[in-house]
Amino acid sequence: MCSTSTAVRSCARDGPDGGTGVSPPDDHRIELEFIDEVLVIAFDRPEARNAFDTAMYRAVTGALSGALDDDEVHAVVLTGRGKAFTSGQDLREMVAIATGDSEAGTGLGFQDLLDLLQRFDKPLLAAVHGVGMGLGCSILGHVDLVLMDESARLRVPFAQMGVPPEAGSSVLLPARMGWQQASAALLASEWITADAAVSSGLALRACRDGTVLDETLELARTIASFPSHATRQIKRLMLAGRGTAVADARRREEAAFAALFADPAMNPGAQLAAGLGD
Repeated sequence: MCSTSTAVRSCARDGPDGGTGVSPPDDHRIELEFIDEVLVIAFDRPEARNAFDTAMYRAVTGALSGALDDDEVHAVVLTGRGKAFTSGQDLREMVAIATGDSEAGTGLGFQDLLDLLQRFDKPLLAAVHGVGMGLGCSILGHVDLVLMDESARLRVPFAQMGVPPEAGSSVLLPARMGWQQASAALLASEWITADAAVSSGLALRACRDGTVLDETLELARTIASFPSHATRQIKRLMLAGRGTAVADARRREEAAFAALFADPAMNPGAQLAAGLGD
């Protein structure tokens, strides 16, 4: 059985009384740590600023699914290794999808992760440092409590890239930030500082640089110390209050992406490939 200070990915459950129910990923993309009933999921692809490729989607989705099924996990914290929270979608994979050169099912990992986040009924927190780009910002709409290093910045460059919003952000960002701030983020692709994220409601608070994970863990431990049936029921009721708004937004966004990629005149694949130097 792993101790509370040992990375869970180094040992899987070997019996009903051992370890955590979260299995380590087959292809290393994340690190898992179980601390005082809190599961920390750290994106661990620092050479790519923790960009999400198919393997990353599968690893994070698997870890979150395991957390839901494990009664020992009372709260989950998302964070990133290296200098970024996450730079979002791996652009080389996005180019492959846009140009029809990807393997079958490449885009399903994104959908599976979002399906799970929509119904994730345990407290979910994020400790954001460095940069959160694209999905690194839009995923925060699905997070209950977001803390950021003072120097951290967020950006959703969809308009600049010539693509629609993703992950339900066309609904979640206006709901969190208000119409004006969400418009600046989505339409003008403006950077969002930690202070702006806090003042708009996208984040709970800004932390002294280098302390965000510790502060997030402290908050997560407090939540995890409460009866888990209560915190889980509260989360379920909060999610129910959204009704079908997020699911409906995702359907519209995904339809817009499909139409974009099907139109040779509008498909951003060539532009993105040129930006990558391909």
